[in-house]
Amino acid sequence: MTEAMDGASCGSRYSKIEEDLVVLGESFGLGEIRACDFLPNGLMNGNWRLETAAGAFALKRIMDVPLPLARRNLAVLAELADVGVPVGRPMATSSGDTVAEVAGRGYCLIPWLEGGHRPGTELTLDQARGLGVLLGRIHRNLNDERTTHLLPQGSKPVAAPVTAPSAARAEANRFLALIATLENPTAFDAEAARALRRRKVLLDRYGSERPAAEVAVGPVGWTHGDVQHRNVLWLDGRIAGVIDWDRIRVRPLGEEVARTATVQFGGENGFLDLERTAAFAAGYRSVVPIPVAALADAVERLWWKRMSDYWQLVFHYDRDDHACDHLFLPAEQFLIWWTGRREDVQAAFAAML
Repeated sequence: MTEAMDGASCGSRYSKIEEDLVVLGESFGLGEIRACDFLPNGLMNGNWRLETAAGAFALKRIMDVPLPLARRNLAVLAELADVGVPVGRPMATSSGDTVAEVAGRGYCLIPWLEGGHRPGTELTLDQARGLGVLLGRIHRNLNDERTTHLLPQGSKPVAAPVTAPSAARAEANRFLALIATLENPTAFDAEAARALRRRKVLLDRYGSERPAAEVAVGPVGWTHGDVQHRNVLWLDGRIAGVIDWDRIRVRPLGEEVARTATVQFGGENGFLDLERTAAFAAGYRSVVPIPVAALADAVERLWWKRMSDYWQLVFHYDRDDHACDHLFLPAEQFLIWWTGRREDVQAAFAAML
């Protein structure tokens, strides 16, 4: 290893990476590892860019899923690469395993894909439509037994639990009580308390409008689980790659369409770009003929999930993990924006372009 690989370049949260690299380099046959740069954009796993004698690679420490599931997902990734979906083909170790284990820590390696991440509001309308087309291709291939041989076909409807307003209010009160006990509250604590009090008002006002059914409307199938700007690479105006396939599982297809749009097209900035959302949804429907009613149901379910969920606060207060703190307040702003414009958001997903 070279002197360029110091603790800072490899990420101080992952103190074992330098010693693990010795084993990983041998396992994957990388030759000399010349540089290791920590990639801070990942929220759940550890990620690095390696420069080696064998080329450039993306190294991931798998922390968000069990290693057997990671192996299955990587095998699916190879099948998608075979049919032209823009993904990186996983590398295998000398023993043929796509996951290398070092002292109980699991890693996977993929050739480096050139490109950059682009927030959705930077995309042209044609590019937004193209992203919808690509998501449709991903869903179609994941659920085609001629493409993927590792995923059981014939997915059945899945339960879609709807959190009761009383449970959401109780969780808000739990966090408010926790914040009230802090000896030295921070600015984040103060903002969180204000947001929680606002959330309780919204719950009281809109709780009766939550989705009633426990089963989502529309087709169900295998999905990527996290298609959004952090996981899509663009190069020369085209999509060069989709990364982070840890969350492959069966979901209502509309759920992923709604989630992708609301994260990609401004939701993390406190609003939703309705024009680009409409182009994206139309692109998806050009590949997957999902009923408009299924999308409408998915959008309302996601709205209520945002209304009744506090996942960033779970990370912050329950897990002492502050990596997602910056997402909390924009999400609260978006919830307020969305709640006042629910009909406009529905119209964007239903638009025929």
